[in-house]
Amino acid sequence: MNLDPGWLLLLSISLEVWSVPLDRNATPQEAQPPQEDKQEDNVDTGLYYDRYLREVIEVLETDPHFREKLQTANTEDIKNGRLSKELDLVGHHVRTRLDELKRQEVSRLRMLLKAKLDSTNTQSLQMDHASLLKQFEHLDPHNQNTFEAKDLELLISTATKDLENYDAERHDEFKRYEMLKEHERREYLKGLDQEKRDEEEKRMEELKDKHRKHPKVNAPGSVAQLREVWEETDGLDPTEFNPKTFFKLHDANGDGVLDEQELEALFAKELEKVYDPKNEEDDMMEMEEERLRMREHVMKNVDINQDRLVSLEEFLKSTDKKEFNNPKEWDTLDDTKPVFTEAELQRFEAELRTKEEELGRRAESLRQEQDLLKERGKALEAQRREYQQAVLEMSQRKEKQAVEGQPPTGPNGELQFHQEMQKLEDQGAKAPVEQEVQEAQNNLPAEPPQNLPIHT
Repeated sequence: MNLDPGWLLLLSISLEVWSVPLDRNATPQEAQPPQEDKQEDNVDTGLYYDRYLREVIEVLETDPHFREKLQTANTEDIKNGRLSKELDLVGHHVRTRLDELKRQEVSRLRMLLKAKLDSTNTQSLQMDHASLLKQFEHLDPHNQNTFEAKDLELLISTATKDLENYDAERHDEFKRYEMLKEHERREYLKGLDQEKRDEEEKRMEELKDKHRKHPKVNAPGSVAQLREVWEETDGLDPTEFNPKTFFKLHDANGDGVLDEQELEALFAKELEKVYDPKNEEDDMMEMEEERLRMREHVMKNVDINQDRLVSLEEFLKSTDKKEFNNPKEWDTLDDTKPVFTEAELQRFEAELRTKEEELGRRAESLRQEQDLLKERGKALEAQRREYQQAVLEMSQRKEKQAVEGQPPTGPNGELQFHQEMQKLEDQGAKAPVEQEVQEAQNNLPAEPPQNLPIHT
């Protein structure tokens, strides 16, 4: 996705983004990047509405009027919502597409809510989606069908606030990771006998010492660190180091500023001195924390207006500072105090025990349900076998009766008579009567007697 520098000011996004340099004096048509030069940006902001945010930006940038206003807007215009009012002037096709995006996002959020309710076994015959959607601050929950100026204002303010807290959340995540690692280390050592525990502790200390033995790390943003990049990465003569040329070389997207990802790319050589993914003693999670610390250090000293971007002017001013030429030695994570205290570790372990107990109770409940299902399955299987045995016995009994000429019997042994048998019985009952009638007819004389006297 092609992001304009105005959007970078708006979002304060700590990403590496691709953008075409824009001429502030050019017409909107001239400022529009060539279609064939577009590149896809797959870096995630870490926000749960990241895709929605990006798609809204992408659609808005297709409107020449809005793009022109964005080029001339400053940070305050964007943050205070004045830019949102320009939404009423964008093209109809842009508004239609934004409406579609919002409906898709509302549908996605409804699915998330349903999944959450299902996971907590919450039953609701009539779910009030409007009320539930209020917990999401990046859109207007009262209007779920169209994208309005209020939606853009909410999206801007929420993304800005969330991204400002992004670094703090990363530090907190790393802290929890380190506490979990220490907890697992202690639990592992508890399970060993004294001899093996001593051996493991010695091995772990040797790995720590090996990790600490690395070349000197230059302070990020210092002349020594930048000259090293100039020479080893750019392949240029270190004696000809030029800050302005260096800035333009590492403004990868040519937007006139160094964003946070472009800055972090400058620290690769320093990090390689300390961390190697092939080494057991080097933790890659610690490497990412070190990268974050380096970037924050540079931003603190260089980013004068605190917009999370370094302009050429800010960069050149930083090279005039005393710290640029004579920096303090950079302390890596190993040289600083631990990121957590013993008291914090104890609280963390208490949380783990509580969660483990809860998981244990849920596991026991699931085990009991599984046992119950197994018992029901056994009972159903026994019934199925009884039914099959009854059917088999009935079939065998009928076959035996057919062979012996006996009438078939029902399931309880009672005799069963077919219609043919009933007809034979009826015919047998009628036979004697018909025989008597026939004999009487045979005894009658063939002709009546002649000349009988007539009585008067």
